[in-house]
Amino acid sequence: MQSPICEMLDVEFPLLAFTHCRDVVVEVSKAGGFGVLGAAGLKPEQLEVELAWIDEHIDGKPYGVDLIVPTSFESKGEQISSEDMVERVPETHQQFVRGVLAEHGIDSKVLDEGPRISGTRLGDNMRDEGATALLDVAFAHPISLIANALGTPPSYMLERGKAAGVKVAALVGAKEHAVKQVEAGVDILVVAGGEAGGHCGEIATIVLVPEVAQAVEEMGASTPILAAGGIVTGRQMAACMAMGAHGAWTGSVWLTTTEAETSPVVKEKMVNATSRQTVRSKARTGKYSRQLRSSWTDAWESEGAPAPLPMPLQSIVTEPAMAKITKLAEGGHPGAKQLASYFVGQGVGLMNDSVSARTVVYDFMADFLQATERLNSFTTEVAED
Repeated sequence: MQSPICEMLDVEFPLLAFTHCRDVVVEVSKAGGFGVLGAAGLKPEQLEVELAWIDEHIDGKPYGVDLIVPTSFESKGEQISSEDMVERVPETHQQFVRGVLAEHGIDSKVLDEGPRISGTRLGDNMRDEGATALLDVAFAHPISLIANALGTPPSYMLERGKAAGVKVAALVGAKEHAVKQVEAGVDILVVAGGEAGGHCGEIATIVLVPEVAQAVEEMGASTPILAAGGIVTGRQMAACMAMGAHGAWTGSVWLTTTEAETSPVVKEKMVNATSRQTVRSKARTGKYSRQLRSSWTDAWESEGAPAPLPMPLQSIVTEPAMAKITKLAEGGHPGAKQLASYFVGQGVGLMNDSVSARTVVYDFMADFLQATERLNSFTTEVAED
């Protein structure tokens, strides 16, 4: 395709797949798209294992890595231990979670010291020291892209990308954020609408993409745009490219693939969900993120629920509990099945089957082609008249 994304990343089709599953990364890249491994929750040694495996199986195809290095969050810039981070979590929040678990027949021992400390991993990786350690691992492999999921990438990420010839992408949810990213020197803008799974803004993709495209044009910049947010079909990708995008950044659609790491219980929920069965809330991470609605998300939205804590403290409260819930749900625990949830966008209503990642890429290509032919037919008919 004639897209600057294809030229920049050396891909056939400008479809990027954000995923926590190395198998999906490999299959998407080998099918002509571009796999991006989410590394925010990994230790450096874990990331090394994942990337080494990808290098061995991807047949030289390009791929990237995604981190979360937000501009601001609780304790940013401080030297603080995991134990001290746990101590900052109010007892009210721990008591609330214990109550939710108890109502669903789950022992609250999941909130003991050990599991809570493990929940600080995300926060550790958001600090410059943790992020730098992950970058050291990532840049030791033949990646073609490094992406920052929250805020303007730190200068050291931009500088390392430029020095290594690795493109730097950044996710944005508002026009003013996009302007700041372009001024900072990012290579690719990932313009994510509020329909997106995981961290997202509140502006719809159909509004945000042309708004950002116009802003970039008015700046005299040529920074390419990847549309994101609820995109799970080729026709949606084509629509976004008609509005000014140069490709698509996708995440949710890979969660129900046969290779995905998604819990079978959650995967089944997603396949059967409608587009109305997601909720945008701070209750999972401390920043707004969209996730599958369940008894867990309902509890946090109920009257009397405590206000979510700043990132990353909220993750210390939620992640150990969600890990236990998922494990119990996979074992058939009825209460855990009701609580089970995961990050997913509104496009979940179109994710009605579990197929291979490669099939998803090919379906995107076919649907994209059909959509563009349909769009072209309108102008052809006018010309003929």
